Amino acid sequence: MFMSKRVFFFANFAIIASFVFGFVDRALAHHSWQAEYDATKVVTLKGVVTKVEWTNPHVRIYVDVKDERGRVVNWDLELQSVNTLTRAGWDRNVIKVGDGLTVDAWVARDGSKRGNARENITLASGRQIFAGERARAAEEEIRR
Repeated sequence: MFMSKRVFFFANFAIIASFVFGFVDRALAHHSWQAEYDATKVVTLKGVVTKVEWTNPHVRIYVDVKDERGRVVNWDLELQSVNTLTRAGWDRNVIKVGDGLTVDAWVARDGSKRGNARENITLASGRQIFAGERARAAEEEIRR
């Protein structure tokens, strides 16, 4: 039995549309760094790791930090992707729950206790490990 041209057209259109929209949602799902973080506001956090999420699209660490009043506040810090950190020498055991560290982070625009770790993280031992890109002037070229 043969399909009519109209049925054939709509069947192919449905397949192609499903394929295209399947990729569009993934592309739109990734956030804009500038929309989430404020490049003009950096905070230095010193605390203890409470959780590590070694997952894509970004590794996350959660750190208990004492605020200016002495209360413990849990910060959610976004790092680079698993792939980027692995190429920089990391594995899932570089930072563990209970480790002390110091990190500079760009703060979230929404005022939450979230940040994007930048440059290096300093472990309690004094060892520095790559966390992310450093701040650059708007006109500065990024060389790779």
